[in-house]
Amino acid sequence: MKKYIRIWEIDFLRGIAILLMVFFHLIYDLNVFFKLPVVYQEGIVYYTGKVAASLFITIAGLSCYLSSNNLKRGLVLIGLGLMITLVTFIAVPGSNIVFGILHFLGVSILAYRFFRNLTAWKLLALGTFIIVAGPYVSGVNMPNNFLVPLGLFENNFSSSDYYPLIPWFGLFLYGMALFKLKYREKKSLFNFDLSNNLIALSGRHALLIYLVHQPVILGILYLFFS
Repeated sequence: MKKYIRIWEIDFLRGIAILLMVFFHLIYDLNVFFKLPVVYQEGIVYYTGKVAASLFITIAGLSCYLSSNNLKRGLVLIGLGLMITLVTFIAVPGSNIVFGILHFLGVSILAYRFFRNLTAWKLLALGTFIIVAGPYVSGVNMPNNFLVPLGLFENNFSSSDYYPLIPWFGLFLYGMALFKLKYREKKSLFNFDLSNNLIALSGRHALLIYLVHQPVILGILYLFFS
């Protein structure tokens, strides 16, 4: 039995998300680590990062229906997220990651089983409610950071990569709804195949690229500026 069913446009979109993410982190690194006057907190660079994350999250929701082992996938992502948290606390304490995209995806994939039988319209309605609730939740000042995964935190909380369940789980539910509306047959929507290109290939290896791209970018930049 195949562990994961591949649909070329899903890999392609994930590959586009990878390219956008690499671009965002390049600008981020130039600003944070090399103090160059480039801006990543607003404008096109900021939204490039958010589009990349939105693609990853929506595709992850859809892809849960294509995988036969979501428990393993979720636990692996949480484990990798915790490793990144540890490494960033030690190596770059000023830019540590507390509940980043890997933590979020891992928890969301584990939660998938509780929502998988909802209709597409219920998933869309619930997803919209969670997204709309986001600004209200983040505006609550908490006495501690125990509920950081939900989007509730103290005023002094910081994380250089932060994707709380509220509002981002709403997009994950949108991805689940998209499967039910368009991909129930688990095959491409198109009568042509663009799976044999670098973008789709990078999408098939998105996790590996995510894990290595920052050390590679920083290494190249250090060599360039040294």
